[in-house]
This record gives sequence, C-alpha cells and structure tokens, in this order.
Amino acid sequence: MGVKKQSIIGQNRALCVSSEYLISFFHFRSMQGRITAQAFSFDQQFKPYQKDEFLMAFFNDQSVNSSLKLLSASGQWTTLGSKVTKIEATVVPCTQISMSFFDRLYSEGIVRETGTIVKCYDDCYDDIPISDELRKVLLLEDSDHYDLFTQLDREEFLFCLFKHFCIGGTLCQFEDVVDPYLETTKAFYKDLVSVQKNPETKEICIISTVFRVSAYPSNLLRSLLQMSVELLSIKT
Repeated sequence: MGVKKQSIIGQNRALCVSSEYLISFFHFRSMQGRITAQAFSFDQQFKPYQKDEFLMAFFNDQSVNSSLKLLSASGQWTTLGSKVTKIEATVVPCTQISMSFFDRLYSEGIVRETGTIVKCYDDCYDDIPISDELRKVLLLEDSDHYDLFTQLDREEFLFCLFKHFCIGGTLCQFEDVVDPYLETTKAFYKDLVSVQKNPETKEICIISTVFRVSAYPSNLLRSLLQMSVELLSIKT
C-alpha cells in the first residue's frame, strides 16, 4: 500500500550551523561551506513500515526536489533538480539520550581529566593523519582501545556525528582537547533529534528516526544523504 500524497513545505532552517562558535569550528576543520542542515514539514503521520514509499515521495516532492542542497564532486552546492527513481535507506540507531555515552574516553585514558587528548606516535589511515589516541579509537581496528565502543555503539547516530566532527575535512586542524568535539556533537544532536518524556515512567525517550539514504536520480547517482524524520511529532 502506497502513502497518500503529502504536502511538504521547505524551510531553510539554519539550525546550529550558523552559530558563531560553530562557524569558527568548521573553518578550522576544513568543513566550512561543506556542511548544511535543512528542515521540511509534512502533513501526515510517518509510518516506519512505509519508509521506502515515504522517502520516494519525499525526494520527488517539488519543494524538496527544487531546494534540497547537495554538494557536487567539484565542491559546489547544487539542488537535486531531477526525478528520483531509486531509494536505498537504512535505519541509523538513535537511542542515546546523554553525552555520558563518551565518559569512557576519560575512564580508559584516551582523554585526561582536564579534557586533553592523549597523544600517540604518528600513524595514518586512508590518508587521515593520526597523532592521538582519540583518532586511533575512532579509526584503527587494531588499536588497544578500539573495543571501547562496540559495533552497535559505532552505529549510533550520536557516535557517527562525533566521529564526523573529529575527523573533519582534508585540511582539518585537530584539537588538543576533546571539549569542542563534544560540544559540537551535542549541539547538532539536540537540533536533529526530538525527545519526549514517558508520562508513566518519566523516562526520556527519542521519538525520531534517522536514515542513511542513497537517492538515485534518473540521470546520475547523487551523493550520500542523511536526514532525520519525525516519528510522532511534526515540526512546523
């Protein structure tokens, strides 16, 4: 059964991307002008079992198709601008509700109590320079501390954001302390994910679903896209 046609309204929502602090952060990570966030509202309830139909309708909606930003291979921003004929979507686990998820970096000696990242002998992974224990944990499977995060941990949306900001762009200037990475991750996570309190248990739970989506237009393969879709609430 297909989804009913929904009305989608585009919103050029700056989110935390435009904050003064993060503009500086992205500049020194070689990410300035190469990262963006947009929000679109729709007028029906999202049903997880219809995700493929929903995403196909989403990308082919006129508002989305004409305004969703994509970064081309040449580094220029463009829009989708053509009909999407194929969608590949996988759910990204999104269950973490606290930055205490990263406390193990302190307890296991990756980061000192002061927030200073412990240095190591220089190494390299896929042309990414590694000079501290944090990048070893994130990238090197033979690292002594790689199992600090399980495979399920590494699939979490919170971990994916953190890793992305830690690695940065081609000319990234790495931090000596972990705080900027944690603060940036927290800011993005709070903007991209919604939570609600269970009225009975009083526990906080996440009500967003995150997808990693590959959208294939009729003319060529576009870049990998990521977006979060509200399950139970719609932002306006």
